[in-house]
Amino acid sequence: MTQILHMGIDIGSTTAKIVVLDGNLEMVFHRYRRHYSDIKESVTGLLQEAYEEFSDCQITALITGSGGIAVAELLQVGFVQEVIAGTNAIQKFFPETDVAIELGGEDAKITFFRDGIEQRMNGICAGGTGSFIDQMAVLLKTDAAGLNELAKTHTTIYPIAARCGVFAKSDIQPLLNEGAARADIAASIFQSVVIQTITGLACGRAIKGNVAFLGGPLFFLSELRQRFIETLNLKDSQVIFPENPQLYVALGAAITSSDEETIGFFALMDRLAAAASISIEPTNRLDPLFGSQEELNEFLARHGSHRVKRKPVSEHRGRCFLGLDVGSTTTKAALIDQDGAVLHSYYKSNEGNPLKSVCEAVLELYEVMPPETVIANSVVTGYGENLIKAALRVDIGEIETVAHYKAAEFFSPGVDFILDIGGQDMKCLHIKDSTIDNI
Repeated sequence: MTQILHMGIDIGSTTAKIVVLDGNLEMVFHRYRRHYSDIKESVTGLLQEAYEEFSDCQITALITGSGGIAVAELLQVGFVQEVIAGTNAIQKFFPETDVAIELGGEDAKITFFRDGIEQRMNGICAGGTGSFIDQMAVLLKTDAAGLNELAKTHTTIYPIAARCGVFAKSDIQPLLNEGAARADIAASIFQSVVIQTITGLACGRAIKGNVAFLGGPLFFLSELRQRFIETLNLKDSQVIFPENPQLYVALGAAITSSDEETIGFFALMDRLAAAASISIEPTNRLDPLFGSQEELNEFLARHGSHRVKRKPVSEHRGRCFLGLDVGSTTTKAALIDQDGAVLHSYYKSNEGNPLKSVCEAVLELYEVMPPETVIANSVVTGYGENLIKAALRVDIGEIETVAHYKAAEFFSPGVDFILDIGGQDMKCLHIKDSTIDNI
């Protein structure tokens, strides 16, 4: 008798998962991989691997996930909403669950099972999800796994906003610039995800009893899971961490598919082959910024007419002045003569270590300065002002808005408006009677 298998495919925002169950709902095959936005290629690869093992079998199949509807239509199989699929899996294998928390690549879900099932999902913003964690890891020059390792040795938790990646970066960059331990920042990022999930989804409803942790981030990142456990004050007996929790939505789809009609696996592969020939219409694009090379040349000429005067530092003798701008994401240095001409400049990412980047800028300057040149005065401004002034004994620390105004007034006397777009902030300065009137 031909074996009947049950298959579920979960196509999330960043990953694709496949689960195959036998007639006893035992998992006999599974795969998990990032699709890098090439969903068709990823699904094809997953199905090919499964087909190599079960080519002679009859199957039932359902597709789920945020990217699954189009695939379900191409393969002519059913679709099940991911929250329902995940709920079916939990109820099947862990009926004692009171609350399930699932974090995905770009969404988060909480399901309450007591006093009726209540499901809450955030799919409109990636704040506090796997993609958010990936973005924050880049700030610490690592990946999600590296963030997890760092967090294991933390001693302090800092408040970090997780509702938006931009807000979070604005909290993290000053910590980096002030020399906070990377381990503490890593743990604080995980804690921010916990707070975002609890406040944004639970909305005051208590998360208590037996709590299940599902989804890729909670599977791969033990320290993220630990932040949830400590914040919710869960005992070991209350923590449900099933085997392969990253596959639970696909598992639920496979379980739910058992009520679907069976088809030969070879027939599904024929549908896949036919779908491969379906063309995708090109995306409509905006008109280019410049319609011709002449328009571009005109733009470059217009904007290139305002330039700072420069002189080679090798020809300078005597006094000069150094300005350091230690910003949220970049370090800038400018050495000028007494007339304001730039003798040397530096502009690079601080890579999360402003002190190191400033030292690099100063050492680079020393290498090109003639012996007869003297730095008569130095000023530091920006996010890292206090750190750099103390570390390198810079003469003066200046507020960045004042520094910006002084430069604007020098090049454009009588300036009354300044717009500054930086790495982590934007400033609009109104000048009145040679004074900054409003910011």
